Amino acid sequence: MVHPLDDELRLDQVQVLGTHNSYHVEPSAALAEVLAEFDATLAASLAYTHRPITEQLEVLGMRQLELDVFADPLGGRWTSRALFDALGLEATPVPPVLEQPGLKVFHVQDIDMTSTCPTFVSCLVQVRDWSLANPDHVPVLVLVEAKVGAIPDPLGVFTQPLPFGAAALDQLDAEIRSVFAADHLLTPDDVRDGAATLEAAVLADGWPTLGEVRGRVLFALDNTDATRQRYAKGHPSLTGRVLFTSAEPGRPEAAFRKLNDPVADGPAIAAAVRAGYLVRTRADGDTVQARTGDRSMADAALASGAQYVSTDFPEPDPDLGEYVVTLPGGTAARCNPVSTPPGCRSADVEAPDARGR
Repeated sequence: MVHPLDDELRLDQVQVLGTHNSYHVEPSAALAEVLAEFDATLAASLAYTHRPITEQLEVLGMRQLELDVFADPLGGRWTSRALFDALGLEATPVPPVLEQPGLKVFHVQDIDMTSTCPTFVSCLVQVRDWSLANPDHVPVLVLVEAKVGAIPDPLGVFTQPLPFGAAALDQLDAEIRSVFAADHLLTPDDVRDGAATLEAAVLADGWPTLGEVRGRVLFALDNTDATRQRYAKGHPSLTGRVLFTSAEPGRPEAAFRKLNDPVADGPAIAAAVRAGYLVRTRADGDTVQARTGDRSMADAALASGAQYVSTDFPEPDPDLGEYVVTLPGGTAARCNPVSTPPGCRSADVEAPDARGR
């Protein structure tokens, strides 16, 4: 399909929806009941399940995904189900692929490990194959969190994460490049394109036009701790790296920002979008809004201008109520309410039938 504004609209002038913990499947009823006895808030926060990634892209029109990754360089680190034995519960099956080396995808070690795609590569293959079959889509952002947090372990049964050092971060890039061809990715080098820094490129020259980047996939690192610093070390302006990072304005690698509270951060989000940064925010969290029907956070997120608005409920969960987050008009992408020039229509961003309808 021809999009008449493809030579004018830039990547930062659109808005799309995405899912939080896009691989997630809620724990079994038996485990949820035990968890609720220890921490009812924690148990409630895990009570959501996403469709497989391909269906999220094709049926629900999601254009941003989030994957949590755990290091496993030797394979087999995440096969233990000792917690289930300690609690007297039937263990969830262990996918054989967990025995193989490589990054694994799940939410919380031992407690919340069921995933629609248990390895990073298997998740990425779904994104790649859908993207190649639908080359007209606006770029899909995949947010990646390198999980390193330990869990208090009075029972002595938890498997604790390995640190994400330089080798594991290099592996993160390598696994992405093993799935995607170079011209299928949108990387910091592509955006910098000869500018002195990545930040200078997006603030002065802007992001590429939609015509230049349709059908491509970009990645960003969710971490804002020492992991982010290690990822950027030795790579000024993220030279040679695959992922963008959530960096504060003024840093040479600043191009993407994670501002997850659209109510408190609303003015900061709008200012960042007007300046030229890409921003990700959240419409809800921990199933709270779905249980109460409170749309204030979702409405603030959509109005903020954040290009990527993440939700756990792109469709209602019948067990929790009617809460759902969609873009106005139900499209997969729309003109950004803060940064898009006048005259833009949602169909100029992505064809309405690109959701597989």
